[in-house]
Amino acid sequence: MLKIGEHQIMRIDRETEPGLFLSNEEGDDVLLPNKYVPAEYKIWDELNVFVYLDHEERPVATLLEPFILLNSFGYLRCTTVSKIGAFLDWGLEKELFVPFAQQARPMKVGSYYIVYMYLDEKTNRLVATSKTIKYLNNDKLTVEKFDKVDIIISHITDRGANAIVNGKHKGLIYKEDIFEDIRTGDKLEGWVKKIRPDGKLDIVLQEEGYRSIEPNAQYIYDELKANDGFLALHDKSAPEDIQAQLGLSKKSFKKAIGTLYRDRKILIKEDGLHLTE
Repeated sequence: MLKIGEHQIMRIDRETEPGLFLSNEEGDDVLLPNKYVPAEYKIWDELNVFVYLDHEERPVATLLEPFILLNSFGYLRCTTVSKIGAFLDWGLEKELFVPFAQQARPMKVGSYYIVYMYLDEKTNRLVATSKTIKYLNNDKLTVEKFDKVDIIISHITDRGANAIVNGKHKGLIYKEDIFEDIRTGDKLEGWVKKIRPDGKLDIVLQEEGYRSIEPNAQYIYDELKANDGFLALHDKSAPEDIQAQLGLSKKSFKKAIGTLYRDRKILIKEDGLHLTE
């Protein structure tokens, strides 16, 4: 059975004028159009293809990599709004449809949205929804404290950054645990810092124990001691100033001073960094 919206391994069965027909072990076949045919191939070669429906709602294969897969989340740009709904760019020729009823708020051309893609059982079409909350559940967690997880930043508030954890759960990165520039739609690695009694997940972007092994933190600490406990740099400093003085990127610098700050080794003031000792 063809798996719409998923990658699958299929064999080259035969050559035709419009392209190659691929088949699976069950005998299902699908067209790989000429524009996606590899430069070199042989009959019975296996290809890892993505299958979706073309403009005439027929299954078609592609070697292109979509921005989102079936039953998963993505951050996609709206390209068109029509009388029936919105359409999103998901990296394939035919755009991804979002009915008006599946829009958390009316979509606008040019804006990006966190969406979930699913297969509409009535039409057998791939569609997306920005009403994503119902696809996240913290009642039955599949993660434990200290686990490494994949996250997508869903939106940022005064409390911190809300995240989709492993495509299944809701998590929060508190503002005081953020030491780098992050934005909605960012795909990052994180770690489960705490599981609250109500199932809510506290996520951090540095592995527990990171503070004790962070080499840049030790480097900055040593520089502070060598400069009478002060450096004229802080989290708002320009990247070129940080690079010139310490030879670090701003991202690495912010992670390192975050480590020192949480360990109460430094104070971050308007004029720069101060040792607390």
